[in-house]
Amino acid sequence: MIKNLILVFFIVTTQLYSQNNNGKFSFGVNALYTTTSKVFLFPNSSDEILRNTSNDLDNIFNYGVEFRYRFSEDIIFGLNVEYIRATQTGTNITGFIGNSTVALNAEDGFEVVPVELSIYYVLPFSTENFRFLMGGGGAVYFGNHIRKVGTVEVNNYSRDFAYGVHVSISMEYLVMSNISIQAGLKFRDPDFRVISQYTSKSVSIGGKLITFPQSKFASRINIDGVTFMLGLYYNL
Repeated sequence: MIKNLILVFFIVTTQLYSQNNNGKFSFGVNALYTTTSKVFLFPNSSDEILRNTSNDLDNIFNYGVEFRYRFSEDIIFGLNVEYIRATQTGTNITGFIGNSTVALNAEDGFEVVPVELSIYYVLPFSTENFRFLMGGGGAVYFGNHIRKVGTVEVNNYSRDFAYGVHVSISMEYLVMSNISIQAGLKFRDPDFRVISQYTSKSVSIGGKLITFPQSKFASRINIDGVTFMLGLYYNL
């Protein structure tokens, strides 16, 4: 579903892009790097230590696309969609063999699709070839917890409606009359909760049947790092 959202966005914006040739539209593809993020494993615990226990996922590379409309010489509107996926393997969860508790090795992480609406202001010291932008706006986030233990995975059961704000600063260099390169920074802090459900109540590992403590569990996803951007834009 998440990848289908990006595909629909790409098709729609490409159609709009091809229908308008008045110099006001641009379409870009961005590579992004985010420094830090966290998955809180027990967000509803009454114990503060457990509540703040997290699986830290750092150095995340992802991609995104953006459609821009130049409203005036100084103001640009942008619609940006990204796909972020980060996982790592560790012994973050436990299970039961009879009455005994065992630590389980699991792939744990998240996937998130930010959909951001931005307004950019072209700073007055911009030149014909170098354009400096300061931007900000709002976003909605669609995300899932990813977990795989042996052959058992999890599905999304429910999620909070997640939204937030972001600010950015960037520089564009006009390589050709209609092609530019962008580099910049983005600051945001999406934070939302999801409830996930195992596809099975137990898993067989090493010939032993291990039962999960519960079929559903809550988690909290927070992408709190700085995002670095590098993009290629085609300008009409």
